Amino acid sequence: MSSMGPAGWDAMRSMRRADDLKGVTLSSGVKRRILRFAQPYRRDIALFIALVTAIAAIGVATPVLAGDIVNELTGGNGTQRGVVVIAAIIAGLAVFEGVLNLAMRWYGAKLGEGIIYDLRRSVFDHVQSMPVAFFTRSQTGALVSRLNNDVMGAQRAFTSTLSGLVSNGIAVALIIGVMFFQSWQITLLSLVLVPVFIVPAKWVGRKLAALTKESFDLNAAMNTQMAERFNIGGAMLVKLFGRPDAESSDFAGKADRVRGIGITTAMYARTFIVALTLVAGLSQALAYGLGGALVFAGQLSAGTVVTLALLLTRMYGPLMALSNVRVDVMSALVSFQRVFEVLDLKPLIREADDAKELPDGAAAISFRDVEFRYPGADEVSLASLEDLARPDRSDNGRQILSGVSFDVAPGELVALVGHSGAGKTTTANLVPRLYDVTAGAVEVGGTDVRELTLASLSDHIGMVTQDAHLFHDTVRENLVYARPGATDEEVWEALDRAQIGETVRRLESGLDTVVGERGYRFSGGEKQRLAIARVLLKAPPIVILDEATAHLDSESEAAVQRALDTALEGRTSLVIAHRLSTVRRADKIVVLEEGRVAESGTHDDLVERGGLYADLYRTQFAERFTGAEGALSTAG
Repeated sequence: MSSMGPAGWDAMRSMRRADDLKGVTLSSGVKRRILRFAQPYRRDIALFIALVTAIAAIGVATPVLAGDIVNELTGGNGTQRGVVVIAAIIAGLAVFEGVLNLAMRWYGAKLGEGIIYDLRRSVFDHVQSMPVAFFTRSQTGALVSRLNNDVMGAQRAFTSTLSGLVSNGIAVALIIGVMFFQSWQITLLSLVLVPVFIVPAKWVGRKLAALTKESFDLNAAMNTQMAERFNIGGAMLVKLFGRPDAESSDFAGKADRVRGIGITTAMYARTFIVALTLVAGLSQALAYGLGGALVFAGQLSAGTVVTLALLLTRMYGPLMALSNVRVDVMSALVSFQRVFEVLDLKPLIREADDAKELPDGAAAISFRDVEFRYPGADEVSLASLEDLARPDRSDNGRQILSGVSFDVAPGELVALVGHSGAGKTTTANLVPRLYDVTAGAVEVGGTDVRELTLASLSDHIGMVTQDAHLFHDTVRENLVYARPGATDEEVWEALDRAQIGETVRRLESGLDTVVGERGYRFSGGEKQRLAIARVLLKAPPIVILDEATAHLDSESEAAVQRALDTALEGRTSLVIAHRLSTVRRADKIVVLEEGRVAESGTHDDLVERGGLYADLYRTQFAERFTGAEGALSTAG
């Protein structure tokens, strides 16, 4: 019965997935796209199918030859030489089948891994091309699932599903054909028992599907709990609020239910295999019984009865697998559809076909009657990638900027100020095309940024945000990310200019120190200075600082400010500032209110006018400070 084991397990897995596919509809053209996608692999697929077919044929030929041996032994005309020849043929087929299995495995691996590579790279590259708005709405876990689970599901379409369909289909067709040729009576009697097994097997399959779904949900919940509690922020929160016991109890409850489901599922699975074995055994008994009667009646030979019995052991597993082939095919098609869903989502930020390179040194920035609204979910995201399907997916987004116009001359420092939510950060994000304007234009070097190549625009701009993000890598790798190929001497120079060099030198591993997840091994001020060092290493002609010194104390900020004075000299700077010292030294201050430019000018001019900036100055500076230091606003 071992020959039908794998097919039996495959059938059981198919039944587990059956309920998950209920109500799933495929978009038109998915099958055609899969065929186009498989076009480069057509030669490998053809060879793979040929190998599977040959192996299936050998699996049917062996029982027939075994029956011939019995006939040689029991028949009056049998010879020792005949037995030896047939035995040698069986041995040769076994060796040949082994070689074919190795070749099939090689082609299957080549095909499957090739498809995984193509799909993963396509999805990864496409996701990277999506705008920031896409990532603000999409769940990271859902995106990772598309790159892993769904890509693997698509791979199975060309390996296990394709090979199973071909091998099981050919095996069943050959087995039934040979059996009918040998004895139609025994064949019909054997097939009568198939429904006796399939009906209860379907019931078991539904039970398995429900248990499997519950187990997947629980495992997903445990993964989420671990991901949130095992990062540095979550771990600190649990300890600070004294919740380790509660977290452990909650996790243990889920794990205990998974354990119970695992035991129940194992018993269902074993019952399935036992039932499959029982039906095959009963079929064999019937074959031997009826076959023996036909032998004594002179209608069959003993070897034919043995052949029929052996063929029966190979038939029920593939037959059961074929009964669920629709589930296997649908699972693969759904995986492809989910991958295609991501690939079909057009990025809002796209490079023009005739995009121009930004000339070296171009640094002027101009806002021309800019309007902006954040794009709606239906424009940038998929409901399946969000934490839930939101009822407002048709919303076109809220208007953020209206009629914003101002210029930043080369080498000029312009500060953006205003209340929280006035649109400062949004304005700054339009320059490097993290978002595109809804109307109007943002120009760099006199050219609309939408007409420039994304690479040349990125090369000209360096940005430091409020939340300085560092990868879980070394200090060196985090800095040279901005300028691949930079030498250690250049890295140290950037660190020194950002007033963080001595701190890094005191570390045991120096530049090879791993910063930790999101840079948590460093303080907020140290992380910010590392981010500033990264921009200093890049040395772009345009620098955008979004609250770049927000996490620094006065002493550290003064040190970094001295470094920035040198670094920004001769460069265009757009700064969202929270310190009065930064604002006062600006060549121009642009005051935003509810997405509009309320006023602009120098610090002294704006204070003298007595407008919004003067109110901000009085309420946020004068009451707390008598002189030169204070804070405006920390959010945009």
